[in-house]
Amino acid sequence: MEYVSSSSIWDGVYYHPHLFGGLMLTAALLGLSTSYFGGLGYSYLPYMWSDLGVFYKKKSEKKRIRVYMDGCFDLMHYGHANALRQAKALGDELVVGVVSDEEIVANKGPPVLSMEERLALVSGLKWVDEVIANAPYAITEKFMNSLFNEHKIDYIIHGDDPCLLPDGTDAYALAKKAGRYKQIKRTEGVSSTDIVERILSSLKDAEACENHDNTSSLPGDDHKGSQSNSSCISQFLPTSWRIVQFSNGKGPGPNARVVYIDGAFDLFHAGHVEILRSARQLGDFLLVGVHTDQIVSEHRGKGHPIMHLHERSLSVLACSYVDEVIIGAPWEVTRDMVTTFNISLVVHGTVAESNSLLAGEPDPYAVPKSMGIFWMLDSPKNTTTTSVAQRIVANHEAYLKRNAKKTESEKKYYAEKVHVSGD
Repeated sequence: MEYVSSSSIWDGVYYHPHLFGGLMLTAALLGLSTSYFGGLGYSYLPYMWSDLGVFYKKKSEKKRIRVYMDGCFDLMHYGHANALRQAKALGDELVVGVVSDEEIVANKGPPVLSMEERLALVSGLKWVDEVIANAPYAITEKFMNSLFNEHKIDYIIHGDDPCLLPDGTDAYALAKKAGRYKQIKRTEGVSSTDIVERILSSLKDAEACENHDNTSSLPGDDHKGSQSNSSCISQFLPTSWRIVQFSNGKGPGPNARVVYIDGAFDLFHAGHVEILRSARQLGDFLLVGVHTDQIVSEHRGKGHPIMHLHERSLSVLACSYVDEVIIGAPWEVTRDMVTTFNISLVVHGTVAESNSLLAGEPDPYAVPKSMGIFWMLDSPKNTTTTSVAQRIVANHEAYLKRNAKKTESEKKYYAEKVHVSGD
């Protein structure tokens, strides 16, 4: 028997006053004075009471609820992050399954990102506690039992949009039947299908722009061009509450070493995660500047950015290494900025878009360099937004086919959509 602290004993007195009173009355009748109890010492009382059959067990700790959510997490975006944020809110610990490349090919088409890249993106999210690599696309009975027994999962989570297997059956039917399924609200305005379409459309727009002076317009071309542009427009409606949900809600301490890094952070990828991790290790607080759409377009050309400012800001905010974001950061790091945010170090990665600095433009880091607080940070990965987009362009026929199939289910979802409470 394990004895408890004095506070637990007095809990026993509080909850069992009649029993305690009886013990004291018995002691008085036997001629045991308070001085005798003092002689015994307080530490002996629990042992004496145990001989009388009075035991107090430690209060059991509240069970921590473990929830599981899986996905392909290809072309990671703020919708994925928000889904995992909602899933984490349904429990205490979130375990995430990342579907294998083979399963994605069999059920959806070729993935854009490798397993290693998708694992880095998921692991880098602030709401994720554990990751299971090469998870199956469908929750089979064998895998479900391993979740419940080996990983101690209490509930399996998925969004309100249907997830159907090639044969048309529900991928989460077994979890629902077992009574261990919970649903969250799908984040509107974005999907991997939508992002692929934006990339392919931006490519068409860029080619049309280059050929504009060399080719004559054919009947209907202007209309087609406008359609291409409209397909790139994000349907996301940003709210202040969504930004609050993603934020850490705390600033740096008075003596904190604040590190600043800026960029477009378009098509948030594994390279971004790794450079942010490296930057965070250089200080106590990581402040990230996300450039405006206009700045990104000026430096990267027509069709950029692919994701607009608020979408890019949410993706950065979701990263566990980021403490705060400047939404719409200026291109130049000024002395006033350094003073306002108490920046100790300004860093920039060695890997960046090749056209990120316009010819003849002043150095945006001239001030921090003159102050001796600028550092070129070795980029852990060579991945860039352009290199990710080029993977889709290089295999665009396969992605067009994948999107055509996916677009039909997207249209059906929105046609039958009803309001689902949640955030």
